[in-house]
Amino acid sequence: LRSNPSNNEEKEAQTQLTKSDELQRLHSQALSAYQQEDYKAAISLLDEILAVCVWDAELRELRAECYIKEGEPSKAISDLKAAAKLKSDNTEAFYKISRIYYQLGDHELSLSEVRECLKLDQDHKQCFSLYKQVKKLNKQIESAEEFIREGRYEDAINKYDSVMKTEPEVPVYATRAKERICHCLSKNQQATEAIKVCTEVLQLEPTNVNALKDRAEAYLLEDLYEE
Repeated sequence: LRSNPSNNEEKEAQTQLTKSDELQRLHSQALSAYQQEDYKAAISLLDEILAVCVWDAELRELRAECYIKEGEPSKAISDLKAAAKLKSDNTEAFYKISRIYYQLGDHELSLSEVRECLKLDQDHKQCFSLYKQVKKLNKQIESAEEFIREGRYEDAINKYDSVMKTEPEVPVYATRAKERICHCLSKNQQATEAIKVCTEVLQLEPTNVNALKDRAEAYLLEDLYEE
């Protein structure tokens, strides 16, 4: 305005200034809502700001935190992936994405994302610790699946027992392991054990199709046709 005063430009500049003030006010409110753990309100305010400030990595990271607290991991991943692109060397974003995938039971994507973190900083303590855990788990699951393909069901069961010991804190891995053990027992014609383990899985996931099929096979072995 000072370098080139004109009516048109003054109007435009005043509009932008007003919008800037408004966004700063929304930003203060969003931070306040986040600190008060009102994550829904914070998300709503951040939505408004990010509609204008599309390229702000820190605001996306803040919204991702809110999504995590609200139990919406896929939306958090979307924001964190954008933040990883917008801010160079954003190891923290890759670490968080990897953690979310890991908690969701997607060990392969978790491994891929944590490797991106270590490419940026091979001495990153959190990423290296997570990398070791995910790599170990990934290797055990791959090994167990290889045994199943070879028909080595006892070996596969032992390997899936190891998976449950490697990750006792995240329930999804125990459920997946039991689902595969149920499959191995059924294939190995250990009907009584198969029915027991498959039933445990179905108590957690009543619509688990694989467990239903494997339990049905086990019931057939026991001549329990109605079941």
